[in-house]
Amino acid sequence: MFAERFVRARKASGLSMQALADQVGLSPNAIKKYEHGDAMPSSSNLMKLAKALNVRSEYFFRPMKVELEGVEYRKRASTPQKTLAKIKSDVLDQVERWYELLDFFPDSAKPIKDFTLPPCLPNSIGDYDELESVANTMREYWDLGLNPVQDLVDTFESRGLMVILSHVGTDKKFDGLAGSIKGKPLIVISGLQSGDRQRFTLAHELGHLALHGRLADSLDEEKACNRFAGAFLLPKSSIQQELGERRSHLEARELYMLKHEYGLSMAAVGVRAMQCHLISEHYYTRLMKSFSINGWRKQEPGEPYPTETTFLFKQLVYRALSEEYMGEAKAAELLGMSLSSFHKERKLEVTHECAG
Repeated sequence: MFAERFVRARKASGLSMQALADQVGLSPNAIKKYEHGDAMPSSSNLMKLAKALNVRSEYFFRPMKVELEGVEYRKRASTPQKTLAKIKSDVLDQVERWYELLDFFPDSAKPIKDFTLPPCLPNSIGDYDELESVANTMREYWDLGLNPVQDLVDTFESRGLMVILSHVGTDKKFDGLAGSIKGKPLIVISGLQSGDRQRFTLAHELGHLALHGRLADSLDEEKACNRFAGAFLLPKSSIQQELGERRSHLEARELYMLKHEYGLSMAAVGVRAMQCHLISEHYYTRLMKSFSINGWRKQEPGEPYPTETTFLFKQLVYRALSEEYMGEAKAAELLGMSLSSFHKERKLEVTHECAG
């Protein structure tokens, strides 16, 4: 168990054996022996290694082990395998802590319900336009109405979808991934992307869950999931109400306002306007050319849409603590905090630290 976790932690840190050895004052051969299970570090070296790898020493001996299955990345082709390994290690660490936390709850008080799809989804989808009604069916099943969904991560979590935010630096080459843990769906998004990009990734991955096995051979699943995502975040009836049923021109300010109302990028709002036949394909092409000229393809103007976050894991740690399913030491360990820092947070004490 130690060797496997040690390898994962080193890969997650991005350090080579040589670099880690240099950082903690050991030989590369010693690091190799730890990773092959041929030797165990002393307690003092274990603390040095944990600090260098940015984990708590308890991490190396955590009994929980999970496997990430059916992984599909939303990434650029140029994303290095080393970066993907760091992301996977980070995700597995977070998921293991999730399942360790859930195991503290008795079966009669499980806090997470199972994810289910609407029973009335069509068995066969032969046209991209049909995805408008599929997205509406999903919203109706979740009682979302047609208004903007303000907190998409919370919406997903409350419906039984596990959402993990990874803060591994990827230079914007990674949006997210979907997979499953113990047969349950999991969605991972980058915690370093803008909120509108995070939300589109979440909706796109929901599309995979809703559409898989239902699309005609003539339809591309990635394109279908993009169409589903746009329709889920900004339904056809909503954009028609906001912009009218037919337009010859759209103001950039209109797109910007809808971005901040519905959490969809300005460019994606333009796509929705074209898909819902508010604007012609010819005008849409002109619109996207103006985006390119203004540099808005790389960075849209104005304030970015706020990033999404999650509070559910921490909330459930405190619930388990309150119900005496676990003690303070385990709560602090699951949250990756020292016991003294946890005591202060639990008592709502505000600490003031000097910068730099």
